[in-house]
Amino acid sequence: MAEVTSDVTKEMVIETLRRVRGPDLEGDIVSRNMVSDVFIADSKVYFSITVPSDRAKELEPLREAAERSVKAMPGVKGALVTLTADRKAGAAPQTPPSPPAAKAGAPQAPGHGHRPQKVGVPGVKSIIAVASGKGGVGKSTTAVNLALAMLANGLKVGILDSDIYGPSVPRLLNISGRPQQIDNRIIVPMENYGLKAMSMGFLVDEEAAMIWRGPMVQSAILQMLREVAWGDLDVLIVDMPPGTGDAQLTMAQQVPLAGAVIVSTPQDLALIDARKGIAMFRKVEVPLLGIIENMSYFLAPDTGNRYDIFGHGGAKAEAERIGVPFLGEVPLTMDIRERSDAGTPVVVSDPESASALIYREIAAKVWEELTGRKQRAAPSIVFD
Repeated sequence: MAEVTSDVTKEMVIETLRRVRGPDLEGDIVSRNMVSDVFIADSKVYFSITVPSDRAKELEPLREAAERSVKAMPGVKGALVTLTADRKAGAAPQTPPSPPAAKAGAPQAPGHGHRPQKVGVPGVKSIIAVASGKGGVGKSTTAVNLALAMLANGLKVGILDSDIYGPSVPRLLNISGRPQQIDNRIIVPMENYGLKAMSMGFLVDEEAAMIWRGPMVQSAILQMLREVAWGDLDVLIVDMPPGTGDAQLTMAQQVPLAGAVIVSTPQDLALIDARKGIAMFRKVEVPLLGIIENMSYFLAPDTGNRYDIFGHGGAKAEAERIGVPFLGEVPLTMDIRERSDAGTPVVVSDPESASALIYREIAAKVWEELTGRKQRAAPSIVFD
């Protein structure tokens, strides 16, 4: 059970939800096992309701009713309730009905033998995932500086921090506070340095323990993606959590990713894990835009001497081996580390530095690779 940080308890929320009727007014959503684990942080309640995939749109009033009920509870400052699609959800335990054929456009849960329909984000032209096979390779720092470099190169850019358990974007961009809501559920993204941003770190306290399971994680990511007023963007960068778990599969299977950028350090151990991420994206047919070798070498701040602490060139060699573009080498410098910790990324705080120029060159290569793929995917047809 999640740690309770207010006078409201999980049991109180569950008891309130017992008064919310299930689909077709049969039973209640608790007795029908439709409610996920309840998470409470800063007097705000978070949970999801699992519904049949072919009825997700139809059952939106059910979600609204549950959210209203919880918000009305004494001591509750707010509630975030989402629908999670599952083909067999909501069935009465004693006589589970056979699932009907999914309607066109209805979301489907992965793993049922059907390719889910990928729904885009209004106003967002391209979504790029920045991923790594393991943690500790500087992926979030790379994602933020890549987004800011694209912005500096003249593009309209936003960034989504999809790491539910360890969000880094709020600190890297020096953003605090809570986002506003408009039009009932639509969230206004936070912004700094001209970059629009959304993260779970804006919704819960930094020290709150996120004890969420797969369906809850999937639902939260999709809501931060699709229920945010991103406006018109050329690119939305998605800072993926490390590994190949629920969050990564949700993005790869349910979001029309224009491509993925893999971040790795030079050493063999990191490359082994990076290969897993590459294999996952290839399996779900997401184009690989290239590999970045982060912490490629160390430049001593006093002498300027270069040291290959983690080895060198491993990511480039791997890119050449598997036929993926190599996007560039980012050095390990005190400058990048200190400015990232301070929430002043090097691309905006020292735009003429060698490190900032490297990020801008990588951003240009990513954009070139992305636009080149689009052109190749849609060739001109000439009639004689």
